[in-house]
Amino acid sequence: MSVDQPAAEARKSIRHKTVAAAVADALRQRILAGEFAAGARLRQDALASEFGISRIPVREALLQLEASGLVKIVPHRGAVVSGLSLEEIEDIFRLRVQLEPSLLILSAHHFTKDDYKELHGLKQEYSIALKSGLVQQWGELNRRFHMGLLRHAGRPRSMGIVASLLQDCDRPTRLQLSVSGDVARADTEHSQILDLCEAGEIVSAANLLRSHIEHAGHSLIEIYRKSLAA
Repeated sequence: MSVDQPAAEARKSIRHKTVAAAVADALRQRILAGEFAAGARLRQDALASEFGISRIPVREALLQLEASGLVKIVPHRGAVVSGLSLEEIEDIFRLRVQLEPSLLILSAHHFTKDDYKELHGLKQEYSIALKSGLVQQWGELNRRFHMGLLRHAGRPRSMGIVASLLQDCDRPTRLQLSVSGDVARADTEHSQILDLCEAGEIVSAANLLRSHIEHAGHSLIEIYRKSLAA
């Protein structure tokens, strides 16, 4: 083995990891946008051909997506886009109801003028996306707004759990808003939560956040039940 070979192998490994990260990000966006439905198979050879790369970084990308819960590696089937069961949806919203209102109370006392400026900007961006029917943006903007409300809670573990729950809610959130027609309600309640925080009525803001999450959860669960019955 030449002296340069370990360095060459290291460079090759870095290239693979960089390409894998780019592929993982591209696939993540397509999954969240609904291009790949729950249960769809992600074939390594087809993806490698589409991206014009070898199967190695594709395999690494799929493992990254599995770690984030968007993909499951199933024996004899390969990578399959994850879906949520009715029980998982119920559990996600139950946990959000338990965590987010209390985190908001801890967080809102520490909001600065810059925080409110950013939150109003996010709220406005979300409002425009809702009214314009930019469905692919709804889940991500909703996640950013909710995480923004909780940013100063000082509870990193709880925040990590909420961040994961909100990611899992991305596709279901877009489904719930699209099917239920709750676009105006979601927009209005985000505004009201923010206004209450600014007025110093933080407990009222937390109570509204609780009912906001509960309504979305109940609505989505009803949609899932009707789908299963059909």
